[in-house]
Amino acid sequence: MRVGGIILCGGKSTRMGKPKAWLSLGDETFLERVIRIAGQVVSPIAVVAATEQELPHLGEGVILVRDAFPEEGPLRGMAGGMAALAGLCEAAFITSCDVPFLQVNFIRFIVGNLQNKRWCVPVASGFTHPLAGVYRLDLLPCIEGLLQEKKYRPAFLFEQTEGEKISETTVREVDPQLESLWNINNPGDYEKALEKFHKNSAS
Repeated sequence: MRVGGIILCGGKSTRMGKPKAWLSLGDETFLERVIRIAGQVVSPIAVVAATEQELPHLGEGVILVRDAFPEEGPLRGMAGGMAALAGLCEAAFITSCDVPFLQVNFIRFIVGNLQNKRWCVPVASGFTHPLAGVYRLDLLPCIEGLLQEKKYRPAFLFEQTEGEKISETTVREVDPQLESLWNINNPGDYEKALEKFHKNSAS
């Protein structure tokens, strides 16, 4: 089964105060970094951005999708990415652009757990992480139906379809510190990410 990737970056970054796709660690922007990491496991990759959003260089083969309704949340972005990947793969690993410590082994683990299920997402600290999961593209009609009903949260998709939520204990077997789930949401998070990056680079 071929698995592609969808990276959502159309959010308004209100808490950060600046577009998170353009934040950088070393010589890479967050978006470039996530594309590079995800690209080691999944292909092709679709990046979903707002209509007028400016983006860093995406690299060869990356598909750009413009989302005219970013205020409708991640399900709308997921639908756009799935439509762009139709016929190119059967499932997609979906992430956001603000997880700079996403790990290759984590992606492989999540993708490997899909098997005959329709979706597979991790759970940590009591929360389900829909933007760190893998989904079959044949879910698109269901997602489109939910959007028509103005049900914009991924929780509605999980209620209506069969899939698997992977426990935190199991996720920690491949990503002990849950770094792949660390969203950089505000300037304080970004400062901590920079400290971590420089510490890792020096070690």
